[in-house]
Amino acid sequence: MQFDSGPRVRLSEIGVDWYNLYKQRTRLNQNWTAGRFVNSQLPHPNHPAEGHTDDIYAIQLQGKHLVSGSVDRTIRIWDVDTGRLVGEPLQGHAGSVLCLQFDPRDHEDTIVSGGAGGELIFWPAARVAGQRQDVWTIVNEAATASPVQPIVNMGQGFFGYNPPEFVLDAARDALSKVECNQYSPTKGRPRLKKAIANAYSPFFGRTLDPDKEVTITTGANEGMLSAFMAFLEQGDEVIVFEPFFDQYISNIEMPGGKVVYVPLHPPKDGATKTTSAGEWTLDMKALEAAITDKTRMIVLNSPHNPIGKVFTKQEMQAIGDLCVKHNIIILSDEVYDRLYYVPFTRMATLSPEIANLTLTVGSGGKNFYATGWRVGWLIGPEHMIKYVSAAHTRICYSSVSPLQEATAVAFEQADAHNFWDESKAEMKGKVDRFTQVFDELGLPYSEPEGGYFVLVNLAKVKLPEDYDFPSHVANRPRDFKLSWFCIVELGVAAIPPTEFFTDANAHIVEDWLRFAVCKNDDVLEQAKERLRGLKKYIQ
Repeated sequence: MQFDSGPRVRLSEIGVDWYNLYKQRTRLNQNWTAGRFVNSQLPHPNHPAEGHTDDIYAIQLQGKHLVSGSVDRTIRIWDVDTGRLVGEPLQGHAGSVLCLQFDPRDHEDTIVSGGAGGELIFWPAARVAGQRQDVWTIVNEAATASPVQPIVNMGQGFFGYNPPEFVLDAARDALSKVECNQYSPTKGRPRLKKAIANAYSPFFGRTLDPDKEVTITTGANEGMLSAFMAFLEQGDEVIVFEPFFDQYISNIEMPGGKVVYVPLHPPKDGATKTTSAGEWTLDMKALEAAITDKTRMIVLNSPHNPIGKVFTKQEMQAIGDLCVKHNIIILSDEVYDRLYYVPFTRMATLSPEIANLTLTVGSGGKNFYATGWRVGWLIGPEHMIKYVSAAHTRICYSSVSPLQEATAVAFEQADAHNFWDESKAEMKGKVDRFTQVFDELGLPYSEPEGGYFVLVNLAKVKLPEDYDFPSHVANRPRDFKLSWFCIVELGVAAIPPTEFFTDANAHIVEDWLRFAVCKNDDVLEQAKERLRGLKKYIQ
């Protein structure tokens, strides 16, 4: 990598008194023997536990990342802008890490390191090597450590019950057919594409062409990855609202995209009283300010995970008009489109101009209580769908045949079973049933307008000052401590929503936890009974 002439680069602003790493117009691929840095174990003064535990012997600067190797046998990747550790330390050396460089074969994302044990390690690409320990791993660790068993899992958004019998019958029947156990067409089984076109044409106000405007994907997540792969080039920007579904970020970054974040803001009195999820607001001026000549796409999720907000028609129109003005592709994540408790607007229905830029994402798993089936789809204009299909072909070729067939039958029979109305009423009933305990405890929550997640504010909960949290939890925002405490002490798992925010905006939700109510009623009652144990910690 080349460094142009200019002022010296110093990294003291991120908390380390390191010698400057600047070298004009040469590759920074030689070893940097740092000797004993002042506070070498403190890469950032506010996050001391993230640092090395011994002297740093090698450092390399690559773009926005600084990579350091230490006598403590670990390699750590840092974000130069924030001074924060990116992912978990890389471990594998038998002795001190003596040298670092990026792959000399011009693979600038791949780290090569040499250790005192004589070993040379080629590490995975930085985009996967430096993954921070994710929230799901931490929750599972806490669940294992809890003396309260079995854990009531109100954290992850999978259903606690089976799809309805008519859907299961369709799956059983599909498995008995030879053609349903072989490859499907890469764009999806014709029966499913037709069923989706028939189901959604009334919502779109026109007849959808199943062959040109619908493509089937291996779950909604792979469908979104296919969309990003289809339209993003290196350096293209994608606007994402915080909080976000965590998979958005890696899906955008894999093809070389850059995420630009715009936060949603909770109601000002959300910490003191129960409010509607609709009161979370988007600053339209901030959104417009985030748009640059590199903005290629925007991701919108309604009904929203984890907030439960259903964006109003006016909000959707304002966002859509901005995208038309700047020619920005809209990825409208509508996987909870059958679970709304207030009027729901589909982005692609607002105008022909907006529809021309919109890819609508759907999920059979969310619709029919079968998240493990991994059947998703995208609906959009032919000039975009064909490229999503092309990317999907290269990612996984085709999706699971028998479950595509079963999902088609599920759509065909859903109305006859009054499934859509009943599923919506059932889920709203679960929301109301579960939130009774927070009304009882005096803990405010954000009442969802759609989906099956509830955000609860626990600012009133006083955690014991001497509570022994693991270091990787103690150094995360307060909601991680709340989550760990609830799991270990009460046996109830909930998700800390700062996982869905950038570090800069994590303070917005550090007192909240996310609960998933898509569980059997007896599980909801057990969770409520255990959560009553919070009463003695409420101040």
